[in-house]
Amino acid sequence: MSKVLVAYFSASGVTAKLAKKLASAIGADLHEIKPEKPYTSADLDWRDSNSRSSVEMKDKSFRPAIANSVENMDQYDTVFVAFPIWWYVAPTIINTFLEAYNLDGKKIVPLATSGSSGMGNTNKELAPSCKGATLEEGKRFAANAGEKELADWAKKFIG
Repeated sequence: MSKVLVAYFSASGVTAKLAKKLASAIGADLHEIKPEKPYTSADLDWRDSNSRSSVEMKDKSFRPAIANSVENMDQYDTVFVAFPIWWYVAPTIINTFLEAYNLDGKKIVPLATSGSSGMGNTNKELAPSCKGATLEEGKRFAANAGEKELADWAKKFIG
């Protein structure tokens, strides 16, 4: 039986709800990716080109520090990584998370929340951070996606 992890970064709580539903639906462990310095509302103002998130996303090499880590990442075969879409891609804190571990032989499955954007260039931007892993094609879900919808989608990646 493969061991599955749902790791998520949620700036406003929307992605957290989705990740918790997914973990519950598929019986996976859950891990919140916590930034060392939490994001404020002002940090998340995408209309302000000087906001923290805008500055981070302009520099693709930027890696926000993470305050916590997954204990014994080696035990997981499949890692679902949930996040909000920022500027048509995953926030760079997701790269920080992925680059912190040896992902050899693991399956990485992105899933995202967004008011309107699709997955954009997410996989292209995440691929260099997934050395040794199989990076699956991710999917954007509505914030109110149900457990059955999430489980039906996730099952094709597990096992």
